[in-house]
Amino acid sequence: MSYFDTNKKIKELKKALNESVDFAYRYYKKDGQTIAFVFLKSIIDANLFSSAVYYPLQTFEQKITIENLQNDILKCLDIKLIKEKDIIKEILDGKLIILTNFSKEIISVDLLKFPARIPSEPPTSPVIQGPREGFVEDLQTNVTLIRRRLKTENLVFEVLRVGSQTQTKVCITYIKGIANKKLVKEVTKKIKEIEIDGILDSYYVLSFLEERPNSLFKQIGNQEKPDIIVAKMLEGKVAIIVDNSPIVLTVPFIFIEDLQNSNDYYTNHIYSSFVRIIRIFGLLVATIAPGFYLALQIYHYNILPLNFLITIADTTQGLPFTPFLEILFIFLLFQILYEVSLRLPSYLGLATSVVGALILGDTGVKAGLISPPGVIIVALSKIALYTIPEQASQVTVLQLIFIILGGSLGLVGIVSGMVYIINYLNNFDSYGTPYLAPYSPRIPQDLKDAILVKPIKDFRYRPKSFSPQKKERL
Repeated sequence: MSYFDTNKKIKELKKALNESVDFAYRYYKKDGQTIAFVFLKSIIDANLFSSAVYYPLQTFEQKITIENLQNDILKCLDIKLIKEKDIIKEILDGKLIILTNFSKEIISVDLLKFPARIPSEPPTSPVIQGPREGFVEDLQTNVTLIRRRLKTENLVFEVLRVGSQTQTKVCITYIKGIANKKLVKEVTKKIKEIEIDGILDSYYVLSFLEERPNSLFKQIGNQEKPDIIVAKMLEGKVAIIVDNSPIVLTVPFIFIEDLQNSNDYYTNHIYSSFVRIIRIFGLLVATIAPGFYLALQIYHYNILPLNFLITIADTTQGLPFTPFLEILFIFLLFQILYEVSLRLPSYLGLATSVVGALILGDTGVKAGLISPPGVIIVALSKIALYTIPEQASQVTVLQLIFIILGGSLGLVGIVSGMVYIINYLNNFDSYGTPYLAPYSPRIPQDLKDAILVKPIKDFRYRPKSFSPQKKERL
């Protein structure tokens, strides 16, 4: 009894896949039995197909049945029986489909293989000491990097398919018994509700997870290093891994996280505390320095030291621009140079950014278009911006806002802007976690890993901010 007309079925599949150039099939015939193999040659391992499927089949001397196909011939491979309606989906997932004319059963064999980057130190999170592995664009590799560090039966990976066209795998991972059940349920619900044709990167998912999508401030954590993600999961957070992206998301997120760096935990805790204070100072300088300088120059010059005031007066005399337009011009000039350096080839980008900044800055000063103090202040704020690179995009916008406030309202505008932002963030939360925790509200047990860092042996409890199920960690 013939269950499948393999020729007819292969024609149907080829048509369903729009006669794709990488659609392939092979036949094996013996003693009136026909076995058809259907696959996409662009994403399966051809060598494994030959050595682990076709060769064992040729050397098998008994009568072939579905049972001995599964148990004897393909015994070393990851196989499963599927329904006819799932054939297309399995083929697109990189599976080898086996059809026969002697059984209605359909076998799917996992032979997926495609070019993948080797885990290496990510450019965004270099370390002096500590692990140098980074996530890559392959979901399975990223899962392996996490599994290596968490050898516990409580580690959960839940895979969902998102995107009507891309069918991208989105993996929700957490530690059962530590992560808050309500948090896991809410994250899963939000991802299941995503209705979009394609997910190309984790940032597509990020926008659906944000509770305040129109807010300037960062609401979802993102990292490229498995050691950092595992540390966050041990605190009670949920990680979201998206296939084809090296960026792993975490929720909930609080502001203090971007002050932390993986280097902090691999060096002396006193030095780590010092560095975090420097980062806060750098963030403050990056945010308000141009606006503060502008406010002093226009409205409050009487509080400047006399020598500094004379220097500013000498260097700004005869400039064609008002102080506000000058700072705005320099700010936009540096921003343009930054954008250009990002998009040029690496061997041109560095030269363009350095030479462009030096030549344009020096020529502008000599031509009497801009003043040296203005160039120094804006350049200082741009350099300080990268003490916390994760906040660079938000702080760049805040720089412009404070330039406008300082140029129009003086110190009153600067102070009012800071008060408004702090008050806004004080009423901000991420999945029920206060954004400014552990300082507002003050949570004493979480202060051990805030601005001042305690030794790891003092981290007896998990951060209360994230409401973990299991409180103690030591």
